Amino acid sequence: MGSVTKIDEEEAQAQVEIWKYIFGFTNMAVVKCAIELGIADAIENNEGPMTLSELSSSLGCAPSSLYRIMRFLVHHNIFKEKPSSQLGTTVYVQTALSRRLLKKGEKSMVDLLLFESSHVMMAPWHNLSSRVLNDNNSPFEGAHGDDIWKYALANPVHSKLIDDAMACDAKLVVPEIVEGFPEVFDGVKTLVDVGGGNGTTLQMLVKAFPWIQGINFDLPHVVSVASESEGVKHVGGDFFESVPKADAAFLMWVLHDWNDEECIQILKNCKEAIQSDKGKVIIVEAVVGEEKGDKLEFVRLMLDMVMMSHTDAGKERTSKEWGYVLKEAGFSSYTIKPIRAVQSVIVASP
Repeated sequence: MGSVTKIDEEEAQAQVEIWKYIFGFTNMAVVKCAIELGIADAIENNEGPMTLSELSSSLGCAPSSLYRIMRFLVHHNIFKEKPSSQLGTTVYVQTALSRRLLKKGEKSMVDLLLFESSHVMMAPWHNLSSRVLNDNNSPFEGAHGDDIWKYALANPVHSKLIDDAMACDAKLVVPEIVEGFPEVFDGVKTLVDVGGGNGTTLQMLVKAFPWIQGINFDLPHVVSVASESEGVKHVGGDFFESVPKADAAFLMWVLHDWNDEECIQILKNCKEAIQSDKGKVIIVEAVVGEEKGDKLEFVRLMLDMVMMSHTDAGKERTSKEWGYVLKEAGFSSYTIKPIRAVQSVIVASP
């Protein structure tokens, strides 16, 4: 009788869970809609709760449609709804989660979400099975005719989306590095950020550790539009060919875009770039399966699917897989330091 009950419970649960996969896209779509409408910004600018009428008037949209959007967002605990005796109706208030949807918020995730939900980045998902059937098939290339980097070179708007998304992540992760592992920058006078995009990461690091002279290194078309910043020099080039000399090389969310052989080549070039035996390569990347019960592990597994969909051969790696590429690149030792983020800090020594 007990086993029948267990089977019934599993069937009942499956009947509920399957809907999350059938309509799972709605979560991203509705949150993107909320960003485009500016719902979180309107409530924040109001400096207090807002009624549906006030919110629809502020946003210039139909109350009936906005109500349905807000009902969905409240159900998913993105905003809260509470009664207001003063106004005689219910009002909407911000939450810690809704503040991630502020376009200029301190913890904003807007640029990352707009990038991942763009038409360009969504199209490859329809070709994911082709990658599994043939590892040489790139879903992104199948959708757009070029890999993501060539596409970005030919499409400046998409290139900016990439840079803004990476900067968005940096604004969240760099403070965790600064707070949780500041000693990694002890003795580092010059630091090259390999694949540093628009320079946001390096600007934050130089501000936190003002003795560091920074070199922001990326493709020429990327650094050509990067803003000037005190203590940071922008250098264009190709990290598959060489990396500018520095005391330490820093790579954040770069190596997961590439296969093992490509990673090894990048790391070898970084090893050649660090100027002494005391030099180091600092890698900020996800480490899959490192800590049991980690609440962010599901993000790392989703990121691995993103790599499968959006890159030719990128992947998220386990500590064993990181050890392999580092050893093959000629590093004698490495350590992994978890921080309060999806990524960990991997420090490799020559």
